[in-house]
Amino acid sequence: QVQLVESGGGLVQPGGSLRLSCAASGMIFSIYVMGWYRQAPGKQRELVATITSGGTTNYAGSVKGRFTISRDNAKKEVYLQMNSLKPEDTAVYYCNARSTLSGMGTWGKGTLVTVSS
Repeated sequence: QVQLVESGGGLVQPGGSLRLSCAASGMIFSIYVMGWYRQAPGKQRELVATITSGGTTNYAGSVKGRFTISRDNAKKEVYLQMNSLKPEDTAVYYCNARSTLSGMGTWGKGTLVTVSS
């Protein structure tokens, strides 16, 4: 059973940085595209960034140049380094794992990021 556990959220001032982590278990990590999504209050969940096992990345335009996604295939972990944070980055951030074989995705429970002075 695939399980994803996020950590690293919290309160940060505008312009600050946070690093989110997602630990995966119960899966062959290398066959999964890993991603970060976020959902702000009253809004739909949206893509933040994805990364393939080979390291190919994709970013939402709103975070490009500020956020960096990475993964450690040996540790079965994926990270999101968030710099120059803005109040509009406030959201619950979810880790997602999508199998390249079945297309099925699994979600973590999320971690809250609040950007406020």
